[in-house]
Order: sequence, then C-alpha cells, then structure tokens
Amino acid sequence: MRKAAAPILAAAALLAASGPVLARPAGDDGARARAIGANDVAGAQAALAAHADPNQPQAYGASPLALAVDTQNPAMVAALLAAGAKPNTADVEGITPLALACELGEPAIVTQLLDAHAGVKATAPDGTTPLAVCARFGAADAVARMLAMGARADAADARGQTPLMWAASAGKTDTIALLLKAGAGINRVSAGGFTPLFFAIKSGVPAATEALIAAGADTARRGPENTSAAQLALYQKNYAAAAMLVERGADLAERDRNGNQPLHAAAAGGDTALVALLLARGADANGLTGPSRITWVTEANFGVPPPPVPPTPPLLSAAEAGHAAVMKLLVDAGAQPGFVADNGANVVIAAARGGSAAALAYALTLAPDVNVADANGDTPLHWLLFSGSKPELGAMLRILAAHGARADIQDKRGITAAQIADGGLSEVKALFDAAFAVGAMKGGAGKEAASEKGAGLAVAAQGTRPDAAQTPRL
Repeated sequence: MRKAAAPILAAAALLAASGPVLARPAGDDGARARAIGANDVAGAQAALAAHADPNQPQAYGASPLALAVDTQNPAMVAALLAAGAKPNTADVEGITPLALACELGEPAIVTQLLDAHAGVKATAPDGTTPLAVCARFGAADAVARMLAMGARADAADARGQTPLMWAASAGKTDTIALLLKAGAGINRVSAGGFTPLFFAIKSGVPAATEALIAAGADTARRGPENTSAAQLALYQKNYAAAAMLVERGADLAERDRNGNQPLHAAAAGGDTALVALLLARGADANGLTGPSRITWVTEANFGVPPPPVPPTPPLLSAAEAGHAAVMKLLVDAGAQPGFVADNGANVVIAAARGGSAAALAYALTLAPDVNVADANGDTPLHWLLFSGSKPELGAMLRILAAHGARADIQDKRGITAAQIADGGLSEVKALFDAAFAVGAMKGGAGKEAASEKGAGLAVAAQGTRPDAAQTPRL
C-alpha cells in the first residue's frame, strides 16, 4: 500500500516555494493544505472555518482527510471530520483514509474513522481490504470492531491473501485468534501456494506458529517447490517453529532444495536445543547431504552454478559454521570425527573455513593432523588465510601455529600459506607474522613465487576460495 507522506511533503515544498500569500480569501483551499502539511491544527481549523473545502482533493488525488491521517495527529483528523470531511473518499490509487490509517498505525485515528462510519468493506483495486491492512499493522481491538461492523474475515485480495495471512505474516497472535473466531479459513491457500501457517513461520514469531498449529493448521501442507513447513522454518532460521514441527512428526530424513536434511540446517544454524531434539527424535548424526535442486541462473554466477557440494555430514556443517557446542552434541551422538568428504575436506578444514577459534580448537581434538590437505592441496592454514580478515583470525592462527601448522606447504597451484599472507591485507599479514616465525618460512624463492602469482594471491587474499564447494544461498 502506498503512503501519502512523500507526495504530501512534495506538495508542501512547492506551496512554500511559491512565495508569501498576501491575502487569504474565504475558502482558501491552499491555506488548508498548507496547514495540514505543517501539522498546524489551529491553522487548519481557521481555514476550514473560513469555508475551505474539507473534501477538495489535491492535484495528485489525495483527499484532505488522507493528508490529515498522514500527520498521525488525531486532533488534525478530528478537525477535518468536524468540518464535514467524507471518511470514504479514496485517492486515485483506490486507497481510503481508513486503510491508510490502519497502515500508519495510530489507534486513535482508526477509532475516529470507524466512529465516522468509514467503510470496512471497501477494497483497493487489488482487492486489499482495510481489515487486512489493520490485521497486519493495526491493533487487535480495531480488528475486532471492524469484524463487528461487517468486515469479511476471509476476504482475499488479488494474490489470494486473506486477513488471517496478513495477521500471521506479522505474528499478531491476538488478531489471529479474532479472525479464526470470526471464521477465517485456517488452511486457505494463497495464489502463491502458502497457507497462514507458512506466513506465521515467515514472521519469525514462534507464538504465531504455535497459535495456528493449536487451532488445527495442516502441518503436512506443502508450499512451492514441495517445501514443507519444517523446511521453511529452517530456511527462515525460525528454530522454535522448526522444533514445533519436528515434535509433530516432520520428516527428519527428507532433503530440502539445498540438499540438507533438517539436522544439517540446524547444525549450520547453531541452535543446540533444536539439534538435541532432532537427535533425540532419531535424526542421523552421520547423514549426508544430497545434491542441490536449485537451478542457478543469476547474474552473479553468470548463469554458471558453483561447484557441487559433496555429500557432507552435519558435523562438517557445524564446523564450517563455527558452532563448537553443536559439534560436541553431534560427536556425543555418534558423529564420525574422521569423515573426509569427496573434495578432501575434513572437520579441521571445515572449521578453518569458519570463523570460530573454539570450533577450530575442538576440531583439532577430533582430527589432530593440522597439515591435512584437501583435494586441491590446500591445508587448514591456506583456508584460514583465503578467508581474509575476521574477528577471531588472530586466535585461529595462533591455534594452528601451536599445533605445528606449516606455512611453506604448496598447494596444487604451487602457492604456500606464507605467500598468501604476503599478498593479502596488511592486517592479515600482521596477525600471521605475529603467530608464525615468518623468517624461516618465507625465503627469497618463496617471495619470487609469490610475486609471479601476484594476481592469483590477490584474489585469494580477498576471500575468494579457489574451487571451493559453496552452499547455495536461499
């Protein structure tokens, strides 16, 4: 829904620029408009008392009452209504003062308009009703009053979205209860394929999800791309909602469009309560991700998908995300610490890609080889320096150094970690130099090689991971 604020301010600026008004004849609508735009209640009352028209719209179609609503000043709205402003005059976009008031949110103004018998059944050109707008932005008591005045609880807009969906999208539990009591369909499906439950999950308010589930929402309903409610909750990082759905029988082995099972997504998110619940419900601590079902056509990738993510267990997902507590939960539940992915990554390499010193330290207790290399010959130290500056970089470098990490190992491109540090950001180089005895590791030959590979090192130092398997973004 559009807001009137921008055109109001623009109009006020134009009026101000026109110069001082030497005489204000009776019925000066310009004086009325200027007073409303300036939120000058006394000035507006004076203009209206001098017979300014309370219903003459501005050139761009906004009514004086809509301008008054936009001030969010109940006294200004009262002045217009007292002068005879019509509460149901829509602007050129079909928006009524009541719908605008519901969007902007001042409860007293909504009440004033309802007292003036503003139409609760009016619809915008796209079918949106004031009730739907108020269900998302307004107070529950205003929704209750609109319902009592005859507003349809289940009226859908052009997108098939009902007031219940609007309320759920904002997590408004009181309004959800009112609409359900008034007969709103709890399992209606929007044109986009979503039920109110999906909107509640998207809101990020767990209580909204809980309210709909308790009222009988279909938790087995699928959305677009065959997305389950539990998968949507994990996409949205609404872990409390995900837990509710797990407790109600969500499929723990099914893979989402990214190839993740619920435990992978929870492990990457770091929610220990959800991870513990999933493990207690029988999720496989060693389950592997599957291939992504996403078709990559974005400009950022020039239409070329990133390298496929090899089958990966939750332990590596947690390590790469830097969640040491989750890693420990998984190991206690039987996760295999010695797992090596098809690209040669193990738990230490995964932790080096992340940003947590605690996760890296714990990973080294599980797989003590600090100089392990992946299929490209990159060691944990390579990966840590590829990632560039991060808050715990110094601590992570010190951990690798203390465990005997070598900075002179060449990967398959012939590049050492020391050379990456030389070609990187000055702050990264300073932290590296502080953690390692650099003189013994970077001889003249190494520096010449670094110079020859300058372009490649510059890319690496800025955070590009060569041939890295990257998880697709939602």
